[in-house]
Amino acid sequence: MSNGEQLSLFDESELTPSKPNNVQRDLIPTDAKIPIPAGTYDTMESLTEHCQSCQRCELGATRTKAVIGRGNPKALIMIIGEGPGKQEDETGMPFVGRAGKLLEKILASVKIDTEQDVYICNMVKCRPPGNRTPTPNEIEACKPYLLEQIRLVEPQIILFTGATAVKGLTGNKQGITKIRGTWMEWEGHKWCMPILHPAYLLRNPKRDPGSPKWMMWQDIQKVRAKLDEIR
Repeated sequence: MSNGEQLSLFDESELTPSKPNNVQRDLIPTDAKIPIPAGTYDTMESLTEHCQSCQRCELGATRTKAVIGRGNPKALIMIIGEGPGKQEDETGMPFVGRAGKLLEKILASVKIDTEQDVYICNMVKCRPPGNRTPTPNEIEACKPYLLEQIRLVEPQIILFTGATAVKGLTGNKQGITKIRGTWMEWEGHKWCMPILHPAYLLRNPKRDPGSPKWMMWQDIQKVRAKLDEIR
C-alpha cells in the first residue's frame, strides 16, 4: 500500500467487525490505514480500555494518559474540542485546565449542567507535543474513536469547539468566526454548531459587542434555547 493510499474508515469489505459483545480487542487494527468499523465498541468503557493502549499514530508514544471524555454518556449535548493539553494529559480528563474552567462557567451562565446535560471529548485522545494542532494524519487515525463516541452517546446537539474540530469532522475550512453560532446538519445530526474555543476567549478577554466573549454569549443562548425546544 502506498503512503498516499487511505482506506475508508468504515469500509466493511476491508475488515468485517465482530458483534460488539464478542469483540476481540487484541485484533483491533493498530495501523491507522486500517479502519475500525462502526459498531466495534458496545460501551464507552470498552472504547476507553482500547484507547489507553492505542498506537494508531505517533501520539501514543508520548502521552501520559489517553483522554477519552467526561460528563453524561447519554447527554443531549456533546462538545468536541481539539485535543488534550498538559493538565488533561496528566489527569486523563478533557477540558480541566483554564479553558475547561471557562467552558464550565459559560455553560453554567445559561444553566447547562456539565454533569447531566453534556458529554465532553476531543478530536484526538492523546496530547500533541507542545500543545500543537493535531496533524491531519493524527486526526484521521483517531477519528473512528470519536465517531464511535458519537454513536454511543447519541447526542441531540453537537458543538464543534474551534476550527480544528469543525474541519476534522465536517471538512469545512471556513474561519471559525464566520461560521460560529450557525446551526448546520452533519451526517444526519441536525443540530450541530461551531463555537469559539474557550482558549481563544482567554486570549481575547474584552466583552464589547462584537468581541469573542460577546459572540460566545450569543451562541450559548441559542444552544440553551435549542435544548429547551428538544426537551
